[in-house]
Amino acid sequence: MASATLPYLPWRKPGVECGPLRLTSRRLYILPTRSGLVFALLLLGLLVGAINYGVSLVYLFTFWFVGLGVVGMLHTHRNLSGLVLQSGTAAPVFTGETACFKLRVANPSRLLRQRIGLRHAQGQGKPDDIAGGCETLLELPLPQLERGWKTPGHFSIHSAFPLGLFRCWTVLELDWGVLVYPRPAADAVPLPAPDADDGEGNAARGEGLEFDGLRVYQPGDASRRIAWKASARGGDKLLTKQFASTAGASLWLSWWQTPERDVESRLSRLTRWALDAHAAGLAYGLKLPGRTLPPQTGEAHLRQCLEALARHGQA
Repeated sequence: MASATLPYLPWRKPGVECGPLRLTSRRLYILPTRSGLVFALLLLGLLVGAINYGVSLVYLFTFWFVGLGVVGMLHTHRNLSGLVLQSGTAAPVFTGETACFKLRVANPSRLLRQRIGLRHAQGQGKPDDIAGGCETLLELPLPQLERGWKTPGHFSIHSAFPLGLFRCWTVLELDWGVLVYPRPAADAVPLPAPDADDGEGNAARGEGLEFDGLRVYQPGDASRRIAWKASARGGDKLLTKQFASTAGASLWLSWWQTPERDVESRLSRLTRWALDAHAAGLAYGLKLPGRTLPPQTGEAHLRQCLEALARHGQA
């Protein structure tokens, strides 16, 4: 079995690179796997037996298997040599979720490259095949435990095809990353009242919203806004309550309105409020120390608010 991680060699630590980059023999490493070492010990035993008893047939099988291993080593190396790599994009995730980093791998030759995989200290991707003259996306899922712009650091692309006796790999560090939003607060606290923020932390608390009808449930809607009774009467579709702010009022999600006092808890609360306000179709603004986003609606505004929350306090 392969080990969980593939260490880089100390005399060639990977630096940050931008694609596309081509894998050449100068940057590929190859070593026997655990199965390969067992295979070598068996061949050594056969050779000792052939020398001791002078059996020609054992000599034949021993050197035949040695030749098979050498040919397998060459095929393992060729399976990676010549591939062209380029980093892909990773969709933003919330803290605690798994980000999927995508590596675009092109095979300019006519050879079929098989069982190519990615590996990281925190996880590994599913191996895939790459047909000649084609390209594919290899995925590397990694858990994200902190908010902000996160890079995976160094990882390896590897293969043990075809016999599993040798493993060929190289270690890379690409200029890619993922934006990790703060984890939304789990408990439900009502949205702040419109125009309730005085900017000094003495904000009034309350819904400040009026019921504005029902609509079909959409992914991301808060569970506390689901109209369970109306959904049961209406059939197999979930319905969500919609709320509208009072006339002429602006809904502000302010740093100074949150009931929490530490930084990460405040960001989690603001994230929860932004998702709830977006799910309710409200126009809302965001106030953070040193940054203000005016009230708007839509997916683009939600992404802008979440990005501001994710990058708060970071360079």
